Amino acid sequence: MALNTKYLLRPMEEKDIPQVVEIEKQSFSCPWSPYAFKCELADNEFAYYLVVTTEDNQELVLGYGGMWLIIDESHITNIAIAPEHRGKKLGELLMGGLEALALQKGALRMTLEVRVSNEKAQTLYKRRGFVPSGIRPNYYALENEDALIMWKEFF
Repeated sequence: MALNTKYLLRPMEEKDIPQVVEIEKQSFSCPWSPYAFKCELADNEFAYYLVVTTEDNQELVLGYGGMWLIIDESHITNIAIAPEHRGKKLGELLMGGLEALALQKGALRMTLEVRVSNEKAQTLYKRRGFVPSGIRPNYYALENEDALIMWKEFF
C-alpha cells in the first residue's frame, strides 16, 4: 500500500465473508465460521459489522469489526486486522467507526472482552476511553484464559 493510501469503512456484506473468515483464522484460536458471520448479517437484527478497505480497492478487506446493539448498550463482538496490515492504526479507525455507529443508533455505553494477555489491544481500548471493570474467568476456554471486561460511557 502506498504511503498516501486512504482507508475507508463500509458495512460488511455477505461477499466479504471469505476474506473476513481468513482474517479471523489468522487472528483467533477459536475463529468464527462463515455460517456464523452469515447469520450475523442476515438474521441478527441487533448486529452491525464494518470492514476496512482502501479507496482504491473497496473489495479488499483489511480488517473488520462487529457489535450488537441492544437497547442503549453496544457490545463489541469481534475486531481484527489482517496481520500484514497491523500497525497502521486500522484498529483505531474501526473502533472509531463502531463507536460512531453505536452513538448514531442510540447507545449510551459500549463494552467488550479482551484477553488478559492482550496488552496491545487493552492499550488501544484504554486510549479510546474504555475502563477495566471485571474479569470473566476462563472466557477463552481453549487456552484457559480469562477475559478483561471493559466499558466506555459515551455520556
